[in-house]
Parts: sequence; structure tokens; C-alpha cells
Amino acid sequence: MTLDLLATRRALHKIPEIGLEEYKTHAFLMETIAELTADKDFVAVKTWKTGILVMVHGSAATKTIGWRTDIDGLPIVEETGLDFVSEHADRMHACGHDIHMTLALGLLERLTQVQPKENLLFLFQPAEENFAGGMLMYEDGAFGDWLPDEFYGLHVRPDLKVGQLATNRSTLFAGTCEVKITFTGQSGHAAFPHTANDALVAASYFITQVQSVVSRNVDPIEGAVVTIGSLHAGTTNNIIAGEAKLHGTIRALTQTMSLHVQERVRQIAEGVALALGVDLAIELNPSGYLPVENHPVLADELMNFFGNSGALEVIDCPPAMTGEDFGYLLNKVPGVMFWLGVDTPYPLHHPKMSPDETVLELGVTEIAKFLSHKINSN
Repeated sequence: MTLDLLATRRALHKIPEIGLEEYKTHAFLMETIAELTADKDFVAVKTWKTGILVMVHGSAATKTIGWRTDIDGLPIVEETGLDFVSEHADRMHACGHDIHMTLALGLLERLTQVQPKENLLFLFQPAEENFAGGMLMYEDGAFGDWLPDEFYGLHVRPDLKVGQLATNRSTLFAGTCEVKITFTGQSGHAAFPHTANDALVAASYFITQVQSVVSRNVDPIEGAVVTIGSLHAGTTNNIIAGEAKLHGTIRALTQTMSLHVQERVRQIAEGVALALGVDLAIELNPSGYLPVENHPVLADELMNFFGNSGALEVIDCPPAMTGEDFGYLLNKVPGVMFWLGVDTPYPLHHPKMSPDETVLELGVTEIAKFLSHKINSN
């Protein structure tokens, strides 16, 4: 089989599915992988739910190099007007995972023409957008003895031109932590506040005081974000609220800083509850969206390799405060993630986001050179 990159991407674009429901996507990938590796007795495949692991066994392996792609879509109504628009209602590959999968399949084809020296693992990972599929697979033992020694991956980036690659030697994506807080007091009549205990006042104190975490507890060189995006309390104007629910997020560029900010948020919430005599329920849920911390030595090697190739413009970029679940795997295995330009005016998660498909051939060709260097050099 010779893989048609354009047709493959367009076929995948038609069938976006939400995390852990990628049934058609899984079937398409399994069929394509089987065709690409039909005569390769050094290739093995195993699955985990809708996830797929493809191991290319090396002839004299001393290590395993991993390449990861995500496979899920988003709950978005597509507005691109393309001939190959999504066939699934309210679903779209608005984050470019169709491009990611096509590149991975292209790399699998190119890098199995001959058996490599080192092992090469391809991870087709589900549920990046909603359930941190990388974490789920790792914690469920899906890798077994196939866990790589180094892990690499990419994400398309609309505001970069095709031919531009951006990354850095530190953090590429922030870690995220969901915050859920409930203050419970005692409701009562607004005219008799002394007979009640106002949970809304407690929530207000907390929201005000938690602003000091970033301004006074975080090194300004590092940066972090604490945002409370939702507050629900009370029922009407003349009843004191007996309960207040808050929902927010923490963002930080290192796992150490994320844990520090989480602890300060918890301490402030506990202090407010104690001072105002309300009950507190707090949930800090980082899930699997840890900071994507590039290994500095491996990132330096990757950036120098692509920089010397002449086909790509390598940009040393600052981190983004958005989250990516590849951070969980990079917390377990050293590796690098990078941006790859796809030149479209619409941002990620936009219903009109439509990558420039010329990135497919270029991406496969240049990334294959890098991975070949990793698995075949002495």
C-alpha cells in the first residue's frame, strides 16, 4: 500500500469523534496500519480501548523512541464549507488531530521500509481533549514493556506558516488544574443577617484574597494564572445565601509551581472558611494535564537538527498557557513537543479552522529524517 496523505487526512476529517468514543477513527486507523505493515514481521500492534500502540522492533535495539499523536475531535459544529466537511453532527477536528494522525501514518510508512536499528513506538492516543487519554493509558498499564525511553510529538499551529517549526528548551504548554470550591453557611432573611451565615460573603472574600497568589506567591519570572470563572450563590435579593459554588482553573509552567499554587489556593480557602465560620469542600483536579516540559538536552538536539536541515525555519518560542495532556507522558518519559505551522487565519478550536494541507508531505519528509536519525544512528 502507498499512503495517499491528502485522501487520508480528508477521510479522517469527515469522522471526528469525542474522546473514548473514537470508534470509526479507531477502525480506520487499524485498517490503514494493517495495510501499511502487512509484510513487516518486525511490527506489532496492540490496543487499549480506542487507543493503538504500534511497535516497530529494531534489529539491534538498545532503546525505544516514541512518537505520539492524538486522535479525538471536538464538540463543535464545523463551518469550513469544505467538500469533505465533518459527517458527524456537532463534531469537528478543529484542533488539527486529523493532520496529526495523517502525519503519524505517513511516518509509519516511511520508517518501516527497512527494519530500523532501534525500536520505534507509535502511540495513537485517544481522549486528549477531555479525559487526558495519555494518563489513562499509562495508569492502566497499556504500555507494559513498550514504554519508550524518549517521547516526541507535535501540535499544529494556525498562526505559523507552513515550513515553520516552533518549540523551546523548557515548557511549551502550561499545566492546568481544575478548581471546585463550595462554601456552606446558613441561609436566612436579609433583614436578620445575625441569624444566618453568608456563604456569598465567604466566596467574595476568597475571590479577592486568591488574587494575591499570583501577585505575591509566584516568581514574576515564572508566571502562573488563577482564574475563578464561575460563581453561583443565592436565589433572590432578600435571602442570605447559604451556599456558594465556585469553579475555576490554575495554570502554571512547571509542575513544581503548579503544586505550589494549588497549596496556596487551598490554604486561602481554608483560612476564609475558618475566619467566617462556614464549611468548606474543595477539589483540586490536575487530572493528566501537567505542564509540557521539554527535556532541555533533547530539545536542543531536535532544534539543532531541524535548524540545520534547511527545509524548516526553527523558532524558539515562549510557552503557551493552554493545556495539553502530552505533559503527563513527558512527566514520566523525557522528550519534546513542538508546534508545526499550518497557516490558517482561524485559531485552534474555531469552527472555520482549516489547515494548509501542504504541511503533510513536508512534515512527513522532515520529521522522518529526524526520527530516522534517532533510530538508526550509531
